[in-house]
Amino acid sequence: MATAKKLLPVSVFYNANVAFALASLKGVNIPMYIALKRLTPLAVLVAGSFSGKARPPTQVSLSVVFTAVGVIIAALGDFSFDLFGYSMALTSVFFQTMYLILVEKSGAEDGLSSVELMFYNGLLSLPFLLFLIIATGEIPHSFSVVYDKASSLTFLIVLILSLVMGIVLNYTMFLCTIVNSALTTTIVGVLKGVGSTTLGFVLLGGVQVHALNVTGLVINTAGGVWYSYAKYQQKQKMPRKVISDEETHRK
Repeated sequence: MATAKKLLPVSVFYNANVAFALASLKGVNIPMYIALKRLTPLAVLVAGSFSGKARPPTQVSLSVVFTAVGVIIAALGDFSFDLFGYSMALTSVFFQTMYLILVEKSGAEDGLSSVELMFYNGLLSLPFLLFLIIATGEIPHSFSVVYDKASSLTFLIVLILSLVMGIVLNYTMFLCTIVNSALTTTIVGVLKGVGSTTLGFVLLGGVQVHALNVTGLVINTAGGVWYSYAKYQQKQKMPRKVISDEETHRK
């Protein structure tokens, strides 16, 4: 119970992030949604400086700022600008920043593994999610959809794959945050978004492609690659003993 109380803020921010992210998709296309979520590294960097964390190397800070500049340029080329969608996406960025920082802190200070964090997060999320689906009337609607589609093998396969991928995504996200840091997790998300953005442009359609849009996404991606290189250089310069002590602590 004591652990559940300490992790309650993680679940609150986690579910708020999911709710606002889904709401933003009503007004923002997939590529621009991914681009806006790439502001999270900058938000994590700023939040870390206020929480008393050691200042990261200059290259790391510059790469994060470079990533954010790419988002701003991409937004300038988005002719389908929707104020509601953008507001929801930016609010989602705030909540994602908060729960990733709390996950990092829980792993470092309380020694919780990613499986334990997922377990507590799942249990603590149930009341929030049950309230939401009851309040929005999704319970009868979703049951009727599943009943109508139950005989469709394609629907069942897609449903099961979605569940499995969601579990794997959450596990790897928590694991990455504990082993590395909240900032690294968000930058990895930037690189992951390259594939998502490309598929969004190609498969989903309905997206007006503009030179500013594409340029911003390229700059954004380059910032993610730069960050990865800067972190690799940082680790190469660390004394072997320090690296060994860190790895022992994480295990």
